[in-house]
Order: sequence, then C-alpha cells, then structure tokens
Amino acid sequence: MKKKIFMAILAASSMTLLAACSTGAKQVTAGGSTALQPLVERSSLDYMKVHSNSIITVQGGGSGVGLAQVAAGSFQIGNSDIFAEEKSGIDVKKITDHKVAAIGFAPIVNSKLDIKNLSKQQLVDVFTGKVKNWKEVGGPDLAITVIGRTAGSGTRVNFDKYALNGATEVNGPSQDASGSVVQLLSQTPGAISYVSFSYKAKPGVKALSVDGVAPSDANVQTNKWKIWSYEHMYTNKKQDNKIEENFIDYVKADTASLKKLGYIPMAEMKVDRSADGKISRIK
Repeated sequence: MKKKIFMAILAASSMTLLAACSTGAKQVTAGGSTALQPLVERSSLDYMKVHSNSIITVQGGGSGVGLAQVAAGSFQIGNSDIFAEEKSGIDVKKITDHKVAAIGFAPIVNSKLDIKNLSKQQLVDVFTGKVKNWKEVGGPDLAITVIGRTAGSGTRVNFDKYALNGATEVNGPSQDASGSVVQLLSQTPGAISYVSFSYKAKPGVKALSVDGVAPSDANVQTNKWKIWSYEHMYTNKKQDNKIEENFIDYVKADTASLKKLGYIPMAEMKVDRSADGKISRIK
C-alpha cells in the first residue's frame, strides 16, 4: 500500500515537472539559511500563484551551503545570514548581494527553566563550558546542556561573533536546522541554544535577555540588541537573473509576511552594519 502511494506521488511530481517544462516555466532553487527559510517558503507559494511561469524550490542546508551553491551555479539563489565575505572559500566576485531583511538571534532555553536573563559574560561562560550548572548563574541546581549549530550555519557565525565575542563554543550536541534545535531543546531540561527571532517563541522554549536587554525588533533596529544580522539572497552574476531578482523584490516588499514571521523590513532599520561589523546611523 505504501509503495503504491509513493509511486502515485512520484508520478504526480513527474507530471508537474513535465508540465512546467512544456509551458516554458523557469525553475529556481533558493537554498541555504534555515533562519530565512520560513520567509522564502511562504513568499514562494504566494509568488507562484501570481507568476505561473516560475517554479521556486526552497531548500535549507545552512548559509555556507547557500553561498557555495550559488557561487557554483547550482542554486539560482543562495540564502544566507552572513555576508559572503565572512565565509572562506567563496568567490564574492561571482555573486551579487541582495539584502532582504534584518533579523535578530536570541539565546533560548527550555521553557521550564527558571531563568530569564544572563549577563554578557555569563552567556560567554555558559557557551564555552566554563559554567556547567545553572546554579552558578542564578538558576536552579541543574546541569547545562549546550546545543550548538553545525559548521556552515550562518546563525552560528553571527551568534559566536556578536554574542560570544568570537569565543569557541564547547563541544556538544549540534543541529543543522533551527527547527531541529527547538525540538531538541524543548525535550531537554537544562538545555540552552540560540535561534533567529522567527523561532524564539516556539512551544517548549523561551528567549533570554542579555544584560537586561530584551531580544526584540525595536532593540535590533537601534543596535541596542547587538546579536543580529541581515538576511541575504545572493544571485550568480553569470546567470540570467531576471526571474530571481523579481522574486527577491517580491520577498522584500512582502512586509506583512516579514513582520509576521519575525523579520525586520530593511526600511525600519535605524542603523547599518558593514561586513566587517562596523555600525553607522542611517540618515
């Protein structure tokens, strides 16, 4: 029975692809950042309802994958939480950056853990393994489990850079997707990790303040909350990017979805951050 269902799905998928080819529809793969994935997935469905000549396929894999694949020409759009300049091995001359939004990242803990705030130094000490029990930072007598992100994760690059001052995280369990982090953390008493704002209010987890500053959009906009980055959608300069750029413009203009899913429209940012981390006021 399962085999028949699988074959039916496979046949339907094949017919869809054949129909797309026969009508001349262009297939665009947008992959990479899992922090940006919810927005791109939602926007792609709405975009395809209006633009029947385009098929947008969305994948995860992490920012490193998105940057590498778009530079190689395998992805038409590479989604990333980091500037291409921050990732070694990426030829930035081959790709074009499109900033579509800003997003904050927050440390999260199991929702049952009785702790709401950490100082910046306590945060560093927890994630580097110097502090191993929550009672050392004002919490209950409970061992700390640090859940990290795999190499290539843009979320990890940004969190390590702006939350941990570049310190190296302690070795421990890691996940390659934000949704997997939330699921594991919600099932692990005493666990701590970090996710983009679009995942910080999921069931079973809660976000922590740092030095008394709450992880909010308003605080990101002024850089009061310093753990944030841009969401980038890169395109390959050698490809015909008309459909890709139309879709990217659509994503940027969909402010309702941006805000609903936890992203910050570019027009609402009051500061700008360069690839080397320098902050300047937007006039």
